Formats: sequence, C-alpha cells, structure tokens
Amino acid sequence: MALLAGMLTFVLTCGAELTVVGALFGIRPGGAPAAQGPLAEWSGPDTPPPTPATGSPSPPGKVETKQVTETARIPFPVQIVDDPALPEGQQKVRIRGVTGVKTLTYEVIHVDGEPTDKRLLRSAVTRAPVTQVVAVGTATTAACDPNYSGCVPVAEDVDCAGRGDGPAWVTGTVKVTGSDVYRLDRNGNGVGCDEKN
Repeated sequence: MALLAGMLTFVLTCGAELTVVGALFGIRPGGAPAAQGPLAEWSGPDTPPPTPATGSPSPPGKVETKQVTETARIPFPVQIVDDPALPEGQQKVRIRGVTGVKTLTYEVIHVDGEPTDKRLLRSAVTRAPVTQVVAVGTATTAACDPNYSGCVPVAEDVDCAGRGDGPAWVTGTVKVTGSDVYRLDRNGNGVGCDEKN
C-alpha cells in the first residue's frame, strides 16, 4: 500500500509539473500547441488547422474615355410687326421660321463598358435658326364713309332720316365728295338729304 501511494503521489506531482511546463511553452494538455492569431481555433492534435485567408482585392475596372456627338434643335424666334394694310387684329406670316440645329460634343467615361460620367466639351451651331415674321393688322374701319363730307355711317345701306328702310340713316344734309354710293343726292346738286331730295 505504501508503494502504491508513493506512485500516485509521483504521477500527480509530475502531471502538475508537466501542466506548468506546457503552459510555459504553449502546449496544451492534449498535446496541441496553443495557437495564436488565425490558428487559435486549432484545439487538438486531431483537428486540422484552418486555412488562412488568401483572397486579394478585386482589380480596378477597365476605364475608357470616348467622345460622342449629339444634335439638338434651336427654336426659331418670332418677330411681330404692324401692318396697316391688314384689318385690325388680323395676322399673316410674312416669313416662315426655320428651326436651327446645334452639335454638342461630350466626353463620356466608361468603366467596364458602362458609361459612368459625361461632360460637355463644346457646342457649335450647325444651322442658324430663321426668325419668323408675323404681321398684325392695324387698319381700323372708318366710322364715317369717306365719300361724304359730314358723317355718313358705313353700313349695308344708308337712307336720309325719315325715309327708306335703313338699316342706317343720316340726320341733316351731307355733301357728296366722292361716289354717292347710298344715292343720297337724288337731284345731283352735290348735296345729299337736302329738302329738295
């Protein structure tokens, strides 16, 4: 019994010493080294160590710079002019407008074949626009017929006051200075709607 107790004491003592020595040299009780860093998960002799990461950053994409041209329309301006030969408010196109064209040159940056940026380099007028000219009438209809001195209204028909069916009438006498379009001077003395007519 004394011999058995001595052997047990030796084993326990040696085991404790080995444990201390293993801790000093990074050896675990199971015989596996105390791994550091990415191998810290290696916990035993039967467990293979993990493979360190070997991936590298993706290479930058292929960058290309190209020049492209585009065309754009230039609206034509409109100029308004007065025309006394046209009735008031009436419009007539004197010069037909023509739309202009400009050419735009851009620098386009492509990364892996896809456009990522675009900036304007220059702009040039390929065809200048032509201004459209529109005439607007300013002529007003006379309130009095110019064939008479004294106001004879401008109407489909005019009669002297108190006779005829109109639709317009003249009050008093008028002098015929042009053509007696309303036949107001019946006796031809040059005066319309006088008592002798």
